[in-house]
Amino acid sequence: MFFKTASRVNPQTGKLSIYYRLVENCRNVTGGTYQRNIMPVGYLDEVTTEELHRIADGLNERIAGQKALFEDTPKVRGYIDNLYTRLVKEKRIDRVLDARKRMDDGDWQRVDLNSMKTRDVRELGAEWLCLQTIRKLQIDAFLDSRSWKEYDRNLALAHIVCRTVYRVLRTQYKYPASELKTLRYLQENSAICELLGLDASKITKDKLYRISHLLYAESEGLEKHLSHKTNELFDLQDKIILYDLTNTYFEGAMRDSELARHGRSKEKRSDCPLIVLALVVNVEGFVKYSAIYEGNMADCKTLTDMIEKLTIATTETATPTLADNACNLHEVRSKKRIVVIDAGIATEANLKMIVNKGYDYVCVSRSSLKKYAVLEDVSPVVVLDKLNRPIELVQVQTQKENADDTCTTYEVHGVADNEYYLKVISPTKALKESSMYNKFCERYEEGLSLIIKGITTKGGVKKYDKVNQRIGRLAQKYPSVHSLYSIRMEKDAKDVCTSMTWEKKAQVSVDKENMQGVYFLRTSLDEPNETLVWKVYNCIREIENSIRTLKTDLDLRPIYHKTDDASKAHIHLGLMAYWVVNTIRYQLKGKGLTSDWRELVRIMSTQKCVTTTATNDKKQAISVRTCSQPETKVALIYDALKLKHAPFLRKKSVVPKIDPHGQKKSDMLKDSS
Repeated sequence: MFFKTASRVNPQTGKLSIYYRLVENCRNVTGGTYQRNIMPVGYLDEVTTEELHRIADGLNERIAGQKALFEDTPKVRGYIDNLYTRLVKEKRIDRVLDARKRMDDGDWQRVDLNSMKTRDVRELGAEWLCLQTIRKLQIDAFLDSRSWKEYDRNLALAHIVCRTVYRVLRTQYKYPASELKTLRYLQENSAICELLGLDASKITKDKLYRISHLLYAESEGLEKHLSHKTNELFDLQDKIILYDLTNTYFEGAMRDSELARHGRSKEKRSDCPLIVLALVVNVEGFVKYSAIYEGNMADCKTLTDMIEKLTIATTETATPTLADNACNLHEVRSKKRIVVIDAGIATEANLKMIVNKGYDYVCVSRSSLKKYAVLEDVSPVVVLDKLNRPIELVQVQTQKENADDTCTTYEVHGVADNEYYLKVISPTKALKESSMYNKFCERYEEGLSLIIKGITTKGGVKKYDKVNQRIGRLAQKYPSVHSLYSIRMEKDAKDVCTSMTWEKKAQVSVDKENMQGVYFLRTSLDEPNETLVWKVYNCIREIENSIRTLKTDLDLRPIYHKTDDASKAHIHLGLMAYWVVNTIRYQLKGKGLTSDWRELVRIMSTQKCVTTTATNDKKQAISVRTCSQPETKVALIYDALKLKHAPFLRKKSVVPKIDPHGQKKSDMLKDSS
């Protein structure tokens, strides 16, 4: 900054005088130079040339935050103070405070922009979110109470976080699922080791296997700890208990396994050996108890063991009135816990066992009632599903024949004295079942036509037993409609089928169509309130969501391990990851954020940590490790969960230049904040 002059007539004296302006040299985008006017000063007739130079130098020193080497005269000091005040007040410069103070408050370096580089970029957002949630659940404190070493505890936390986050990214980017690939993600992509103070280069896949086995050894204690902790954190009562089973398949023969068995796969992979996972979940989606069974275990045979352990595994509540925020079931009054199960588990023996253990139940009837009557003083109740589609509910009584078979009476009877049935009529479900029914009938009839064509065509299948085999295979493929058809065949003396005809049973078909969209709920609740029973049963959607998260978002399927112990540890690690996911999603749902876990990981992955390096004017290498500022959506998630936005602000190091003889001129300077 310097003074530029021009000759003008001074209006005050009427004489030709010199007019002064403050200007500075600038460079434009094309590389050319020009002078930019900063501020007009006016006529300074009483100031000498030497004083003008000193005033300009003093302004530059003041703006740069430097101290003058020599003391100025009061006259010069007065001009410097007045002009600097004008520059700040009129916003001619971009400094509102004294530059020296700004320099003292900040950490200023002169660096070569061409030397700036970024390296060691790591995923941070999702990892930091999960780690803070783990600490909120006090999993680390639990492991400390079990006398775990600090290294093992931190490695276990890193493995849980990596399982929670990496499995989602693996699905998105088509990474193969294995401990080796997980290790590579942990070492090359994730910042979780840095957050926990682990040396990622020293972690091996064998160490990950070992730590997952150690975690599984603590599975019973961890489940109890997490059950109590979530109840304490979120004031849960566990009055409604949901129970269901799922299975996952192995990639491999598993010949020496005691758990892997062939059975009915829910993923249509009955060609592979299976393993069964049973879950007890509350309506908020938190796992109260889990168990692992053989792959051919029937659903209905697992409930007894789960009920035996349910009271110990869950937190007891003394409050007789249910206060369930998830389903708004404030009106339900039951001193007993309510077990909600699906039709596959609701056998008569299981329902009787539930009642004998002191629980109430709500379930779907295993078979469609054929003889029932609507109560005379009860009118249908219409409720709306989540998509505002109408569903009709009506209480019914089952039919019981008299001993003489002359008449029938309708009465409530079952495994519980106060048991009753609720008929549910869903038009939307009826449309879906009707479409499936018509499609199956069409395909079944096409199959019959092909069999007839084989009988009447030269070279076709005509042997009577072979034709019967084809009909049997067709019945196995479409079991829901096979009973609707009557098939007649004729054969000659050589057991050759000469003709085949079929017809659809009219009455059976009508009965089938009338029951489309209709099913029956069965309950032992004291209050015969149709709407509340409907809401209680629909809580079972939560366990379906839990299983979907486990198997899809957390990639519980398939299992690549070759031993039973490794498979159990794999499933338990998935359950630990689910605890973290459900804790996060439950809190976000309360704030109106309903994104699934995959979407949350995608949002959080926009936050990274990165190292920036540059060389300053002293030829020192400056390295700064920073966390990126969270984007708007990321900050919204942090704020909703009341979590810190970043684990650290900055980690800086300045490495002095090394002389040719290898001697450092000064020690390394470090600064962390």
